[in-house]
Amino acid sequence: MKDLESLSATQAIKALSRREIKATDLLRSCLDRIGQRETLTKAWSSLGKENALTCAKALDKGPIRGLLHGLPIGVKDLYDTYDLPTSYGSPIYTNHYPSTDAVSVALMRQAGGIILGKTVTTEFATFKSAITTNPHDIGHTPGGSSSGSAAAVADFMVPLATGSQTAGSIIRPASFCGIVGFKPSLGKISIAGVKSLSITLDTMGCFGRTVGDVALGVAAMSGDHRLAEVESLHNKPRIGICKTSSWSSAQKETITAIAIARHVAESISKGTVIDLRLPKECDGLTEAQARIMLSEISRSLAFERERFPKKLSPQLLKNLSDGANISYEQYAKDLTFASKAKDGVAALFNSEIDILIAPSAPGEAPAIKDGTGDPIFCRGWTLLGLPCINLNITSGANGLPVGIQLIAGPGKDHFLLSAAKTFALALPDPVLRDQA
Repeated sequence: MKDLESLSATQAIKALSRREIKATDLLRSCLDRIGQRETLTKAWSSLGKENALTCAKALDKGPIRGLLHGLPIGVKDLYDTYDLPTSYGSPIYTNHYPSTDAVSVALMRQAGGIILGKTVTTEFATFKSAITTNPHDIGHTPGGSSSGSAAAVADFMVPLATGSQTAGSIIRPASFCGIVGFKPSLGKISIAGVKSLSITLDTMGCFGRTVGDVALGVAAMSGDHRLAEVESLHNKPRIGICKTSSWSSAQKETITAIAIARHVAESISKGTVIDLRLPKECDGLTEAQARIMLSEISRSLAFERERFPKKLSPQLLKNLSDGANISYEQYAKDLTFASKAKDGVAALFNSEIDILIAPSAPGEAPAIKDGTGDPIFCRGWTLLGLPCINLNITSGANGLPVGIQLIAGPGKDHFLLSAAKTFALALPDPVLRDQA
């Protein structure tokens, strides 16, 4: 079997479990690809080649280990790893080796996953651009903060990589890089051992090339192995389009993507695909998310701000200052608002809708000089804690990918994966159907 690095995670796992390919051969193919492309894409902060090869050889000799048996994985450099440096994207933590793995990393190893290396994150997973480029055009951003993970998967360096989202750091990079990104329900994956920014918002997830890939990844990361089996939908879902209050920020290519998504949804939905507005309890959702995020970041990074201010970027220092200036009374008010908004949205999903379609980003990936892109279309869904998945739908004027996100009700991760697979199979472009 040639070009092993081009296999999706699910294809690779199937071949590995049948012993049709060896873990060592798959790993070497990924390493070869990294050798060819890394100087351009710059997706990796560190690689653990020798440890990964040792692990792969042991897996080839032993029994099938678990869901991820023999699969090379990239881990966002926000997750602790005992055998690889974890810098959180900051010079403060250069050559920092945690004593343990993050819970989700330990579970991936337990499932037979091979941790190939750490992927680049922006500074403490905030907004300052990192060195990674978009594999489709190195003059453009791959998005942030999960820059390296999204780029590594899109560039066929690794079939699966972890990410995290506090505003839009899984869905937006997935859209910019033309891959599948899955942000499961808040709390689905443990945040233990991951550098926290916002306890209210931080959500772990992953990137792959198909819906099945990200299902496999989150199943292993969470311990909920039933997610690995993406079932067919038993009934047609009720689908709505939610352009959100930020629709004025949508560029031409995102407007086109939503139009294509509507057409696809009409072919698989129960009844008419409606334009839906979130309940009044959600008015001001995006603004509340931004305040909660800044307020919690200002406390989460209090140590670094106090001890190492000269090693923090001016952009981050301003964010920390802005967050510190938000009163605790306002913060508490925003948390109460978020709780009521969650109740309103839960009622909406219970009574009116099964799946929402919304933009993933304003448009295609901006130029690197313009930053990592605006998370405006993701902030509200992150605060609501709903499961979201990005699918590649079309391209923009620069030929770069443009995605949309599907969103399900609270805790409906398994259902969302099934709906996403059905949606992908109904796409008019046969190449994009491979995302299923």
